[in-house]
Amino acid sequence: MNYTLIAQQAGVSDKQARNTIALFEEGATVPFIARYRKEATGGLDEVQIGAVKEAWQKQQEVEKRREAILKSIEEQGKLTPELKKKIEGVFSMTELEDLYLPYKQKRKTRATIAIEKGLEPLAKLIFEGKERDPEGKAAGFLNDQVANAGDALQGARDIIAEWINENQDARTKIRYTFQRGAIVTSKVKKKKEEEGAKYRDYFEFSEPLAKIPSHRLLALRRGEEEGILSVDISPDEDTALEALDRLFMFGTEACKDQLELAIGDSYKRLLKPSIETEFANLSKEKADVAAIQVFTENLRQLLLASPLGQKTVLAIDPGYRTGCKVVVLDSQGNLIADHVIYPFDKPSEAGARISELIRKFKVEAIAVGNGTAGRETEDFVKKLLDGSGRSAEIGLFMVSEQGASIYSASEVAREEFPDKDVTVRGSISIGRRLMDPLAELVKIDPKSIGVGQYQHDVDQNSLRNALDVVVESCVNSVGVNLNTSSKHLLRYVSGLGPALAQNIVDFRAKNGNFKSRQQLLKVPRLGAKAFEQAAGFLRIENGDNPLDNSAVHPERYELVEQMAKDAGATVKDLMQKPDLRRQVKIEKYVSASVGLPTLKDILAELEKPSRDPRAEMKKFEFDASVRKPEDLKVGMILPGIVTNITAFGAFVDVGVKQDGLVHVSQMADKFVKDPNEVVKLQQHVTVKVTEVDLSRKRIALSMKL
Repeated sequence: MNYTLIAQQAGVSDKQARNTIALFEEGATVPFIARYRKEATGGLDEVQIGAVKEAWQKQQEVEKRREAILKSIEEQGKLTPELKKKIEGVFSMTELEDLYLPYKQKRKTRATIAIEKGLEPLAKLIFEGKERDPEGKAAGFLNDQVANAGDALQGARDIIAEWINENQDARTKIRYTFQRGAIVTSKVKKKKEEEGAKYRDYFEFSEPLAKIPSHRLLALRRGEEEGILSVDISPDEDTALEALDRLFMFGTEACKDQLELAIGDSYKRLLKPSIETEFANLSKEKADVAAIQVFTENLRQLLLASPLGQKTVLAIDPGYRTGCKVVVLDSQGNLIADHVIYPFDKPSEAGARISELIRKFKVEAIAVGNGTAGRETEDFVKKLLDGSGRSAEIGLFMVSEQGASIYSASEVAREEFPDKDVTVRGSISIGRRLMDPLAELVKIDPKSIGVGQYQHDVDQNSLRNALDVVVESCVNSVGVNLNTSSKHLLRYVSGLGPALAQNIVDFRAKNGNFKSRQQLLKVPRLGAKAFEQAAGFLRIENGDNPLDNSAVHPERYELVEQMAKDAGATVKDLMQKPDLRRQVKIEKYVSASVGLPTLKDILAELEKPSRDPRAEMKKFEFDASVRKPEDLKVGMILPGIVTNITAFGAFVDVGVKQDGLVHVSQMADKFVKDPNEVVKLQQHVTVKVTEVDLSRKRIALSMKL
């Protein structure tokens, strides 16, 4: 394992890479290492630790491939000490495959056919450049399969073309040519203009591969897959051929004539298609990474959106014809009532029903879905609250419905509410999202939440893995209530997973609430390693030990107890009294296994145990004068909410059931490279309407007021 290379790729020191990999090999997770092993990693954060893990896994793939290649060449009896040394001295998959290319088992090619005809000696003579009369020499290779000298020379050139294609230096040179000057071009296919109208910008398009942004490349690839566009990636042909000439064009003039033909054929027929495919895949991977980064950053912001907290909530899934589905949830998110109201057909009856539910269940907040009839339903409830004088004490919130329908029809929802239909489940999801977005959104496939760009065009395995990492990171950064959390939330806790999450829920149902973290060890199949990884991220309110409701890991309880003892107090006193904590000299507790980073974390946690890193929720109201796109006028200044962030800008909801785009160039009075520098998901912003195109359903907005 090349730790130095892993360290370079991850941007960390050799020691940090070695220590982090050692922890992974012991079964540690990224959140656990970042939080509880700072001394070992030198304080690496989750992103850096994730980079080490990715580089380490790639090196493992390279090592596995290296073993397979060495075995294959050895079985062929062609593994020389020099070749073995070369193969063992490279650490990239590309270099490995280049070295292996001449030894790969081939299907029948023009070169193998020529070799079978006995033309390899002629090819060697020409390739070495020593033959003054190749044509005359070719006459000596005629047989029942080679009719004339021209056929013999053609066969020799076919062999040379394959040698050039398999030459590591040649492939490196052509790669360099692609890196320096490859151009991506696209053209519309014949008779596809009308069908592919949305790709009009790419009907006659070209841009340097090194500069093309990820979203544009993914759009081109989608157009190609749909059969609308022809896409090509090529460097300047003369430049590529000159690079090959410098490698192979030696010897007599007569040989050079043959070599020139062989080089041209090798490049056009073998090298260029091969390297083009390689660069198409590499550029696609790069575009995927960029698109996935956009998606994961959006998902992180959405999952860490402000929670309302544990309050009794009335949630409404709006609708015109079929009515509004109303549910009431208790402070733990349990369903306690559900009804259907018709505020647009029977307003008096609907108002009376909502008032009754508010009074009966002491409702503290109301959530209204932002889908069809959302604004109208919000107006109805607002008037009702204003009329009763309760608008100040009961918060009214619009909640995104993205993915709610996916949840309501899912196996998860059917398992939670088997006797309720999809409309009731959707309302429950809306209410729970207001209370705790993280706990509810983990039940939905992230791709259904509606944030990101081109998520269906990127590699789905890479996307799924990246999204799982984000969900795991968010869940563990917030912490999870061991006694109230669903198995869907528990599964993302460090060290658990679906099976142990289910076992915890089953144990809780059978034995009642957990009183201490140590009880986790009684859960079937939850051993010492899983306990080590998970315990610090699980919270127990009002348990036997106050530290169980903090991020202090059980492995450090003894240390905290010693701190309290030295201060002449209990652990509870230490957590509640700032003057006692100020007396603690953490340097006194430094040891071989515990350093200042961990001790500082412990003191910070004692100060604010079980603190939620998410911001407090703020109320928001749309401009009452706009309801639909037709209401918008250029120059209007409106409040809005950021609903999606892409590489080219941000989409903002201004309350007209269609999001507008703030292009990255319109986000600030300065150059903005990344929209995330300026806005965050769910952020409240003020925008100016700059264009309304009703026919194309496009709204252009600006934050330059």
